[in-house]
Amino acid sequence: MLSDLEIEKLKSLSKENRLNVVKMVYNAQSGHIGGALSAADILTVLYHKCMNVYPKWTKDKNFQYRDRFVLSKGHASSILYSVLAQLGFFEKEELMTFRLFGSRLQGHPVPICPGVDAATGSLGQGLSIACGMALALRLDKNPAHVFCLLGDGELQEGSVWEAFMHASSENLDNIIAIIDRNKLQIDGCTESIKSLDPLKEKLLAFNWEVFEIDGHDIVSIYETIENAKKADKPVAIIANTVKGKGVSFMENNAGWHGKAPNKEDFERAIKELEA
Repeated sequence: MLSDLEIEKLKSLSKENRLNVVKMVYNAQSGHIGGALSAADILTVLYHKCMNVYPKWTKDKNFQYRDRFVLSKGHASSILYSVLAQLGFFEKEELMTFRLFGSRLQGHPVPICPGVDAATGSLGQGLSIACGMALALRLDKNPAHVFCLLGDGELQEGSVWEAFMHASSENLDNIIAIIDRNKLQIDGCTESIKSLDPLKEKLLAFNWEVFEIDGHDIVSIYETIENAKKADKPVAIIANTVKGKGVSFMENNAGWHGKAPNKEDFERAIKELEA
């Protein structure tokens, strides 16, 4: 159970992450801002309270028992980098090298960046990578969990459903998939492009345990992930979110899927987030 102080701290960290995302994308004049903002609360809670992480690469004997994370929606890398910087994987000043030539913080995460376990970005592949990790951990009798964050538009890829089927077939109870259900993708609304509903029922039919939550409710995110870690089968968490969350003119606007703000938009966004 989170204390009031912990809840406020997580809200503050999430706010910092949203500010970082806007600054990074604006500085690079490139990036996917909408889906990074929708996932901010999820990754903040996951990394700061739920995952067993090591802030720096280490030869500590327990390093092998760290939880793994796969950002299947790799284009939202800016939010992952911001969280990793908060945890000390690298200095926060490096965030402003996002998407610049030669940077470790590329548009899609790659393992040259400290804290990144898998290169991702080709949509539909992350959950399969996570399944491989989870199976390897089980074979090694390693108690660590594998977390995978997917976009809902990404669920239109057939390979995702093969991975759902495989995880169930192998009873990978150490894998937790979190779906950033903001209902928008680059071309518009997911339900008008290729409907996913009824999503919960589909996942249940694949024999996963399924939770559905408000993806911006700090307490709900924390409690659901903690419960998911106790499950005896693969778990999917449908996190209902708002694309562009925190910036009024970006919220629920597919146009901000992969667009960088101009100076006027940037200043307005920062003012709203700092309020």
